[in-house]
Amino acid sequence: MARLYGLIGYPLGHSFSEKYFAAKLSSLHSDALYRNFPLERIDLLPTLIRSHPELCGFNVTIPYKEQIIPYLDKLDEEAARVGAVNCVRIENGKLTGYNADIYGFESSLLTLIGGERPAALVLGSGGASKAVKFVLSRLQMPFVEVSRTKRSGNLTYGELSPEVMERHLLIVNTTPLGTFPDTESAPAIPYDLLTSRHCLFDLVYNPPLTRFLSQGQTHGAAIKNGYDMLVGQAEKSWEIWTR
Repeated sequence: MARLYGLIGYPLGHSFSEKYFAAKLSSLHSDALYRNFPLERIDLLPTLIRSHPELCGFNVTIPYKEQIIPYLDKLDEEAARVGAVNCVRIENGKLTGYNADIYGFESSLLTLIGGERPAALVLGSGGASKAVKFVLSRLQMPFVEVSRTKRSGNLTYGELSPEVMERHLLIVNTTPLGTFPDTESAPAIPYDLLTSRHCLFDLVYNPPLTRFLSQGQTHGAAIKNGYDMLVGQAEKSWEIWTR
């Protein structure tokens, strides 16, 4: 029986993983398969696992990076510290959760900021933001989370004053805003306050130039989309599954 890998989330029409791994498996002349498994609810996961005994591992995307944790038998140390999982290895019927987004984001971010360590605004508070905040902490980069709802320690979009924007020269979008087909949407930051000193990183990769990044580019900011991060986490996932 051929080994099976896959991706769970909902919806999955935007996913790049299936095509990426199909090409990778073909290049390796492997008989393994990679499939998308759109799950409308996370409680359908045990049924999926039972119906595919050949499943050796899978990736996890929106909206289940946090919801999947109670369904796992074990968490990798970094995934436990982050509180989010995007890669699961199945071995002897046991599910272990990892966070390959950490590796993907860190390696991609460093190509954008080089040796600089600017203070950051992290847009969004979902599972993807947790990996971003973990990496920023590890790199000793101060950051503030920005979300629509006021909570202790965060800022709302309405609180992004000229002073805040001037102090935080890295802005990371961890929300799905701007993802195809909703390409006209973008986080509600004051784009007119961006300068050539700013760096904008968007975890969205489809389209390659989101409205968020386009606005940054217009104001001279350095920009980077999420494609290299996705490739990095995909390769890390493969390493986890096959080691």
